[in-house]
Amino acid sequence: MEINLEKIKQKKSIKELLEFSIINIDKCTGPTSFSVSQFVKKTLDLRKTSHLGTLDPMVTGVLSIALNRACRLNDYLMHRDKTYVGIMRLHADVDDKTLKEEIKKFIGKITQLPPLRSRVKRAERVREIKKFEILERDSKDVLFLAEVQAGTYIRKLCDDLGKKIGGAHMLELRRTKAGIFDEKDSINLYDFEKAADEYKKGNEKPLREILIPGEIVSKVLPVVQVKPDNLKQLLTGKPLFYLDLADKKEIENIISPFALFLEDRFIGCYKIIKEGDIIARAEFILN
Repeated sequence: MEINLEKIKQKKSIKELLEFSIINIDKCTGPTSFSVSQFVKKTLDLRKTSHLGTLDPMVTGVLSIALNRACRLNDYLMHRDKTYVGIMRLHADVDDKTLKEEIKKFIGKITQLPPLRSRVKRAERVREIKKFEILERDSKDVLFLAEVQAGTYIRKLCDDLGKKIGGAHMLELRRTKAGIFDEKDSINLYDFEKAADEYKKGNEKPLREILIPGEIVSKVLPVVQVKPDNLKQLLTGKPLFYLDLADKKEIENIISPFALFLEDRFIGCYKIIKEGDIIARAEFILN
């Protein structure tokens, strides 16, 4: 059963949405990801916000911000493929054929050493490059597209390519997609602030339009439906049994975490356990 996000959005009050939603921000150059997250928190007077994947201050594009209880969805939504468009400057005269041949060598699994200024442990790690291609070229400036596994450093990718062709560095970068969040559905900070101001004046419509229900987790996790019989117990942490399921076949081939629903009502995220009659336990419950 596909979860109808628009129906959920229309049914919930604005306060319910603010308690469990995501805003897809189009970050401009300058602010850190953390400062954008804090700006959203302060503007909407929320308890908590968190961003779904860091962007360097000078990088623009998709920066999704989870609100209040939706912050618990970060682990399920954040570690997804990212797509970037950027400009790379070559240091040497390299013909198109050579450049394209060297770029192709980076497609697939590569080993990266995070930059000195990164916040992660500086140790080599394997990342997969799904797509790396030239869109346009103007002399030594190359407009490129890269679709990569989460945690890939694009600046480092440009630098590593440069080592093969006489040098290169990244000039500009924009994230156009982060997992299920796309730039075409994003909103800049100016328009976000206007929507928030309208909400404070009593007009919730602009803000409602940009709130993405946390139930969007159903787009990245398998959905399992339950019977209504034990809903109260499930919402207080009861483990999941086969008897609770509306259709046992839905869970047969699931090995990853899954989203539990009663029709279009989100109950929580569960992990397969299989301890005797128990088939799963909750990692997060929305109650």
